[in-house]
Amino acid sequence: MRTTIPEPELYDILFLDIETVSQYEHLADAPAPYRALWERKATYLATADETAASLYDRSAIYAEFGRVVCISLGYFHRKPEIGETLRVSVFAGNEQNVLAEFCSALEAFRSLHERVYLCAHNGKEFDFPYIARRLLVQNMVLPAELRVAGRRPWETRFLDTLELWKFGDYKHYVSLDLLAYTFGISELLEGMDGSKVHSVFYEEGDLPKIAIYCQHDTATCAQLYRKMRGKKAIAHENIVYGTPLIFESET
Repeated sequence: MRTTIPEPELYDILFLDIETVSQYEHLADAPAPYRALWERKATYLATADETAASLYDRSAIYAEFGRVVCISLGYFHRKPEIGETLRVSVFAGNEQNVLAEFCSALEAFRSLHERVYLCAHNGKEFDFPYIARRLLVQNMVLPAELRVAGRRPWETRFLDTLELWKFGDYKHYVSLDLLAYTFGISELLEGMDGSKVHSVFYEEGDLPKIAIYCQHDTATCAQLYRKMRGKKAIAHENIVYGTPLIFESET
């Protein structure tokens, strides 16, 4: 018999966003076995004039070929003197350090909440499984929230603003940017989007820029979730962006 799960409490939700890059700047930089495996993968992705090398920046979205360079976390908190706030933190750089900070932050959040939910835009297909896979690759322990093997869909505590927007339509993908515009939420960082993360990381070496972008995505997802639940977005001045924690990158 299916158990009825209560509506998530807003303060029990940890909102998140991740940024990923390819494991190497160029395919030619990769070792031969890696190159061969990507070339095989690329045969299923390529259209007329595309090659494995030209498609390589897309490898970042696959946990087998990419890695996490940034994770941002956000949660709502009420302070008596100013009311409701959204607090957003971010870790960037070395993948092991970033994943370790994520696990520590999740553990700390769990210690204060009886029931913890994770929320991201397209999180069920990207952020949540990507983090879990990279934790395993790095020989790290999966947090309880990500140990979902064998669980029924309604037994996981995953929330996804893309899924909420689909209303059962399996074909309908909508970007966070578009939904932010649709709902009048303007927390996104101008002049930056996910397609630029690879070049900002490898060519510019600007981890703080990626971190700030990631924070704004997390804030946007949190504000979007509020709107989808019939609540007003909180004021910009009540969003508290923490100083990015930057670890020395592998590059």
